[in-house]
Amino acid sequence: MRLQFLAIVGSIAVAVVSAPKTTAQIPFFPNLQTPSSVSNDADHRIVSGWIYLDGRRLFQIAASRNNFPERLRNIQQNLQEISQDYFRSSAQAVKVEVRTVKELPVIYVNDRYLMTITALDAGLRQVDEETSANQITSALQEDLQQAKRERETEFLIQQGIIAAASGLAMIVLSWGVRRWQRRLKYESLKPIFPTTSADKKITTQLNQQQDKHLKEVKRRLFQLSQAGIWGSGTFIILGLFPYTRSLQVAILSAAQIPLRLGVVILGTYVVVRFSYALIDRFTSTLISSGALLTPESSERLQLRVSTFSGVTKSITTLICVGVGILLALVALGIDIVPLLAGAGLVGVAISLASQNLIKDAINGFLIILEDQYALGDVINVGDVGGLVENLNLRMTQVRDGEGRLITIPNSEIKIVANLSSRWSRADLTIPVSYQADIDVVLKLIETIALEMDADPQWQNQIVETPKVLGIDHFGDRGLIIRVWIKTQPLKQWDVAREYRRRLKVAFDQAGIDIPVPQQAIWVNDAQFLNTPMNDKAN
Repeated sequence: MRLQFLAIVGSIAVAVVSAPKTTAQIPFFPNLQTPSSVSNDADHRIVSGWIYLDGRRLFQIAASRNNFPERLRNIQQNLQEISQDYFRSSAQAVKVEVRTVKELPVIYVNDRYLMTITALDAGLRQVDEETSANQITSALQEDLQQAKRERETEFLIQQGIIAAASGLAMIVLSWGVRRWQRRLKYESLKPIFPTTSADKKITTQLNQQQDKHLKEVKRRLFQLSQAGIWGSGTFIILGLFPYTRSLQVAILSAAQIPLRLGVVILGTYVVVRFSYALIDRFTSTLISSGALLTPESSERLQLRVSTFSGVTKSITTLICVGVGILLALVALGIDIVPLLAGAGLVGVAISLASQNLIKDAINGFLIILEDQYALGDVINVGDVGGLVENLNLRMTQVRDGEGRLITIPNSEIKIVANLSSRWSRADLTIPVSYQADIDVVLKLIETIALEMDADPQWQNQIVETPKVLGIDHFGDRGLIIRVWIKTQPLKQWDVAREYRRRLKVAFDQAGIDIPVPQQAIWVNDAQFLNTPMNDKAN
């Protein structure tokens, strides 16, 4: 950032410091002023504007709104013709005098009519007409003589040397910025070694996101720096010569509004990306400090980080874009105070018409604040459920087992079941035949569970020693034995599948059958034997 600032300032300093005393008054960045209003009357409003010579402002004039364009054009044309004749002549001195015609002061230059001083012109300087004419005459005589000196060969050679030095400074600064950009890009390509612990994985992910946003910010700032170096340098060089100085006014007048809007848009974009990097930096610092991370909450924290980061970035983007729109309106010269007052009334009307959206936002904020669920959780809401893929202040989107994406407004979420908050549980019901030795079966079920808990492949996913609760009830398939295995979030299904596989293998080796539904049918033969058909047969 320091080099970027020096790059822009340095190119200006080379031209300004090297310039001789006669060029110190050159307006490198002329202040353009559009005709300003003095009176509020719509038909006879008084407006003012500047008279220019070689792109340099000389003096102001004023007239009614209807007469101002023609008067400005006539005076500017008279000055152009007078100055060109003076520049072509060999005389160094210029004769500027004030004559009184019909009780009004009239300015003549080399005995040629330039303009008549009116009361409106004098009102701009808050003096009388005669004093205003003398002030304009004094400034005009000095400016015309300086303009002729600037057209001499010696002066043009000096300005050419300054222009060459400025161009060289632009090339050096641009090369330095480019070289610095390449060095930073090379340093950013250094590999990041992967880590295994949960907190390190989260921190690495956040650091990668932070680096991505910072790279984008730096890239835009480097582009802005290059544009500033070449744009400001070219603009300064144009102001060194009287023949090209008028282009400054034309360029600045044409590019004034686009330049302002471009700065606002680019500034808003850079602020948004930089705020993203700050959010990731703050989150990674908070995790690395260990303030929120515990062995039991590591997986949970990973889910919450994604949720909070995404929602915070969305809110930040909304605020920055809103401020950017207001700044763009200000850059266009629009008074935003009435707009803000009107926006307040419109906001009240919109809030009354969109109460459901407000309810969604409030309930979404409470869901995130209370950590009811986060991205990556598996939840059940009423008759639907699935994996939470998207969560913001307005709605929640879940993906069910069939791959359908279900969108639920946050205001409709009254009761939610989170199947993966902090820890999960594999709830197993195991049927056993009534003829089996129940003590042997319970011992075998417990042994398989403890062996799986000791397995390095599964011990990280099982957070507590499995519990064999015993016979849960007598069912039509046999004895139902209940087993609880506490697992990491979202790991209960994997653990349950592996446990059932191991238990099936152990049951086969021990000769224990897994029963099928049984049904007993009783037939009463006494009534069948006493039927008339049987009597007839006898």
